[in-house]
Amino acid sequence: MSSIISIVDLCKTYDSGHQALKSVNLEIKKGEILALLGPNGAGKTTLISTICGLVSPTSGTVTVDGHDIIKDFRHTRSCIGLVPQELSLGAFDKVWDTVSFSRGLFGKKPNPAYIEQLLKDLTLWDKKDSELMRLSGGMKRRVLIAKALSHEPSVLFLDEPTAGVDVELRKDMWKIVDKLRDSGVTIILTTHYIEEAEEIADRVGVITNGELLLIEDKDTLMRKLGEKQMTIELREPISAIPENMSEYNLALSADGTAITYTYDTHAEQTGITALLQALNDAGLSLKDLKTTQSSLEDIFVKLVGDAA
Repeated sequence: MSSIISIVDLCKTYDSGHQALKSVNLEIKKGEILALLGPNGAGKTTLISTICGLVSPTSGTVTVDGHDIIKDFRHTRSCIGLVPQELSLGAFDKVWDTVSFSRGLFGKKPNPAYIEQLLKDLTLWDKKDSELMRLSGGMKRRVLIAKALSHEPSVLFLDEPTAGVDVELRKDMWKIVDKLRDSGVTIILTTHYIEEAEEIADRVGVITNGELLLIEDKDTLMRKLGEKQMTIELREPISAIPENMSEYNLALSADGTAITYTYDTHAEQTGITALLQALNDAGLSLKDLKTTQSSLEDIFVKLVGDAA
């Protein structure tokens, strides 16, 4: 799959001396959904703003659809739709007018049928003649999405798109994301809702302190870095881990009825067979056994913690 965005040695240092981006290198594939995860101040918004041409890089290059973001700004910006974090809309503008105006800003010919369908997809059709100041925060967020999609971009940036919005909007958002992906649109999102990245992203990037720690296929990332836990439920509670099981990475529940074993799924031997034998040798009776895999949030916290 070819890259639609290519970032090479991108750096950004603000006048204050703060280095927001440090030699970021990233290839974003056409038609993929990429989730960028990172704590506040990690550089996510600066990275997006630079690609969109809103922030000038200190050094490095960025191309969108094969065009340099500085030399060919008009072309690259026309390829991009951006949904910013902040709600920035005119109070007295009407929904239909503001979305149509956004389309015109990119030199697109009027297409009422497209705007109508877009507003219907975002559950905004019955609000098309409403003034923006009369809309709820969630509805205003929908208008921002409509504005970003008004000129039919091939790349869509969603910067914390569901922060502070209701569950219904969040679900509607991801339905639209799926529909856009099916039509070939490349989607890059930043989010603090890690479960969303885990559910919809194809690849995950982790950024902190202006550095891209990794960029990896989501499933591969979880397979490489994930730990598994096996919980052994006992028929009778115990007060301490038996001596013959002390070599294992075990934790005893507060009520003494369950032992949790954490192990590396990629080790040559998981040690499960030997552990179960040791359990039997200690005279403990097993009631039930279950395993769980680390979540993307667990992995993210570990990566950011290691980089701190």
